[in-house]
Amino acid sequence: MTDVHDGPAAIEALSGEPWRDVPREEAQWMRPHLPALADAMVEGVLRHVPEYARRDDAVYVDVIRSAVTEGMGHFIQMIADPDAPWQGVHQLFFDIGYGEAIEGRNLEHLQNALRVASRTAWRYLSGEALRLRRPPEIAFSLTEFNFVYLDMLASAAAQGYARARERTAGEREQRRGRLLSLLLSDPPAPHDVVAEQAARAGWPLPDRLAVIVLRPRPGSGGEGPAGLPPALLSGLDRGRPCLILPDPDRPGGTDRLAATLAGWTGAVGPSVPTDQARVSLHWAHRALDLMAAGGAGPAPDRPARRAGRLVHAERHVPELLLQEGWTLAHAAARQRLAPLTELGPQRGGRLAATLLACLRHGFNATDAAEALCVHPQTVRYRMTQLHGLFDYDIEDPAIRLELMLLLPVWIQAYGEEQA
Repeated sequence: MTDVHDGPAAIEALSGEPWRDVPREEAQWMRPHLPALADAMVEGVLRHVPEYARRDDAVYVDVIRSAVTEGMGHFIQMIADPDAPWQGVHQLFFDIGYGEAIEGRNLEHLQNALRVASRTAWRYLSGEALRLRRPPEIAFSLTEFNFVYLDMLASAAAQGYARARERTAGEREQRRGRLLSLLLSDPPAPHDVVAEQAARAGWPLPDRLAVIVLRPRPGSGGEGPAGLPPALLSGLDRGRPCLILPDPDRPGGTDRLAATLAGWTGAVGPSVPTDQARVSLHWAHRALDLMAAGGAGPAPDRPARRAGRLVHAERHVPELLLQEGWTLAHAAARQRLAPLTELGPQRGGRLAATLLACLRHGFNATDAAEALCVHPQTVRYRMTQLHGLFDYDIEDPAIRLELMLLLPVWIQAYGEEQA
């Protein structure tokens, strides 16, 4: 004789719908025990699941009793009528799982409660079957049905829990998106409106922030980096991914985002008060535009990162100011540096590059020569030429700033920067 618990025979003995293996008449002796069975199940949950131990909360205990009563009532009904509808109890435990997520509890607590209740029911019914001298195979069939029914309830609850988590996450992202829009609005939204939306989004409103604008990646649909820290708000502005970084002045700054933004190219706006986020956004966009035009390489203290880099707008103030007033700067450079234009792009370009290097190094010929990769005497010779070209003193402190701003404009428009 083959033991049904051995090998393929045991698998073959399993039923996909084990409630059909329990004779229908068995439901008759179970029904009168339903109230006592429900009490035992409730007591088991309250005693063995600490998260559900609310004996002083009569409403809460009644909710548990109603759930186990309906669940076990349906369990017995499926024995009496194997084709009994499942939708009602499925919806009940779907709603229970949904409620657990909304209340912020872990799904593991609900699953533990279901296991305790199921084990209590199995012991109760097995004991009654033994007392009533029911055939041993009845107990086996009830055990198999009990396991399957537990899985069905747990699955319904897990679906509800997941649905609530998805909805909560979606609502949170919508609130965070509305908050980002409020922060970047022009004119700025009232502070109390922003503060209220920040509270709803679960985003602590900082005193200062910075806006980061990233270059979109082809084929990304405008999507920004994945796996962003919760502290960052993310969205789109002018078709570019943009991020709001709270408290950018604290130690670490944007270095905190090194791993998240590795490989991305973007620009960081200046640190500003929260109600001036639009200002930081503006300069981040302008800095990214400057990068696209080749006017903002990596800052001296920050090498490019894995095919991408972040530039800080505040480290490129002269270039950005010139970009804002490019037409005026172009006209001023044409007039102020006209003698260089008359020399032509090659000779004029060399002298322009020399003058700019001298301005940047306080007219120290040795330092300027090192920057230009020429001999210091070459720098001194060119400076003599420059002094003779202009009808004003190029070393006058009152004019140095103007020349430092205009020379890059002239070099880009007229000259060929070469030593």
